[in-house]
Amino acid sequence: MNDDTSNTPLQESIAFTIWVDADAAPREVKEIVFRASKRLGLPVRLVANQSIFAPPSGGRVQSIAVASGANMADRYIVDHACPGDLVITADIPLASQLVDREILVLDPRGLILDANNVRSRLAARDLLDAARGAGMEVSGPSPYSAQDKTAFASALDRILTKAMRKKS
Repeated sequence: MNDDTSNTPLQESIAFTIWVDADAAPREVKEIVFRASKRLGLPVRLVANQSIFAPPSGGRVQSIAVASGANMADRYIVDHACPGDLVITADIPLASQLVDREILVLDPRGLILDANNVRSRLAARDLLDAARGAGMEVSGPSPYSAQDKTAFASALDRILTKAMRKKS
């Protein structure tokens, strides 16, 4: 019998939580994270200002609904994620706060955000916000694609593989 809650050698080798800024995370990203959690026994926290589906997982995957309001999910993640955890978000200001706290950040398109690139991403985002505020027409991000999904899955796999190597 296959028991989802049984310990595996892989589960013993990685000790961090995956946090998902779930309000805007693509369904495909959540599915990839759920599979990784099941395979490796990793805890996952889906944080949103509404109820988000969490698959049966023996408690590994938890949905956390925060009060509605601007940046409430972000604030919860900043307050609860620990250095060494992984946060999945496309929110650049949130990513910047997390990187400052030595928390690993991966965006849904497979980009690892770190001290080397998060500041330039934040500056670009602020510039686009200012342009929108000035009435300029600025396009948003392209639709989430199969290429984005593949890039995300590959980046997550690299992060998890590196974490397993560190622990062994």
